Amino acid sequence: MISTSLISAFQTLLGKENVLDSEADRHSYAYDAAVLEPVVPELVLRPTTSEQLGKTVALCFENDLPMTVRGAGTNLSGGTIPTKEKGVVILTNGLNKILEINEQDLYAVVEPGVVTAKFAAEVAKRGLFYPPDPGSQAVSTLGGNVSENAGGLRGLKYGVTKDYVMGINFWNAQGEYVKSGGRTVKCVTGLNISQLMVGSEGTLGVFDQIILKLVPPPVASKAMLAEFDDIDKASQTVAAIIAAKIVPCTLELLDNATINYVEAFTKAGLPTDAAAILLIEVDGGHEALVEDDAAKVLDICKKEGARRVVLAKDAAEKNKLWEARRNALPALARARPTTVLEDATVPRSQIPAMIRAINKIAEKYRLQIGTFGHAGDGNLHPTILTDRRDKEEFHRVELAVDEIFDVALSLGGTLSGEHGIGLAKAKWLEKETTRATIIYSRTIKKAVDPKYLLNPGKVIGG
Repeated sequence: MISTSLISAFQTLLGKENVLDSEADRHSYAYDAAVLEPVVPELVLRPTTSEQLGKTVALCFENDLPMTVRGAGTNLSGGTIPTKEKGVVILTNGLNKILEINEQDLYAVVEPGVVTAKFAAEVAKRGLFYPPDPGSQAVSTLGGNVSENAGGLRGLKYGVTKDYVMGINFWNAQGEYVKSGGRTVKCVTGLNISQLMVGSEGTLGVFDQIILKLVPPPVASKAMLAEFDDIDKASQTVAAIIAAKIVPCTLELLDNATINYVEAFTKAGLPTDAAAILLIEVDGGHEALVEDDAAKVLDICKKEGARRVVLAKDAAEKNKLWEARRNALPALARARPTTVLEDATVPRSQIPAMIRAINKIAEKYRLQIGTFGHAGDGNLHPTILTDRRDKEEFHRVELAVDEIFDVALSLGGTLSGEHGIGLAKAKWLEKETTRATIIYSRTIKKAVDPKYLLNPGKVIGG
């Protein structure tokens, strides 16, 4: 138990309203979006200034309190579930200021609790563009995005969060301030600590300020929906578009189950009898080039067996298509009490093989799996619709997940394209890497966090 004197010290530092110790409050931060058992923290702390954040970390270090840093809790791999030992959750949603948007040098400085979509909107008001767009962007925070190296629909062309991180200032495990990276396009001062922190899932430091690269927005775009009677033809089309050296802004796939759930949820006018659809957008700096790329993509779709390709007539139709795609997970989640969203990612040329394997696994284990995802960059989201209370069925789910990962790795893929490892996938990590890789990672962890207080047990275990 945390002593009353230490609770009082936190209250003096943060204010009583920002030290949450009631049972109801603590239970609210016992879980994230992963299908894992909740763990109730002993205390929830909400600093609202950089100074408070640093002193909070230092107090936790001095008193051997494990720390789980949490933004919006949209994490899908258990990375923001507290440790089972005594520990606290440090909320960063009170550190939510955009400190600078520099239109001349094309960067922004933000606190970790800034909501992704709000930041992108503020940047857009200034005629600039922040491309990373995770599906949770309406609620997820930039600190969480960086911690997980979040991706999104535009990852195919524009890259993921790591491609926009120029610098990170953070508090180390002892509560000391570390600066890395900077505001310049080129920066090779010291070790590349910023990129070490990207995707570290809260295990190496507590973010204070993040410097993000901005880019000019595209001036033109074209979106289309391609319908297929055969999902294999749809997946072959993805490979064909990439092989033709065309890089769409987005290239998304939805299978029949997903189409039907999304249509019932959004009434977007999707073809519910199609085996699969591709949602494709090309963009660029010149209208003529975009028109040319769109025509090439349309021809490839037809050549590969699309029964129909519909071009969005205007921005409203384009937005309707992408709104439907962004609703894929919420629509599927309405079907059964439990939704197991996975993150199998393979080289783009292996998309057809991966989709065939997912369908065979669904049949083998008698499960309903809706598959959608960022097919253009090989990142699929096979989503198993189940009920965790049915022990026999959920055992089949666990076997299916094992097999999905085995297939992804056999195809040269990875355990996670954008959801992280956290608790949920740590047991498979050695399958993709080596024992030496894990030991090397733990050596780094031990060096910077000797008491193992920063999100212990996540990613590399130990």
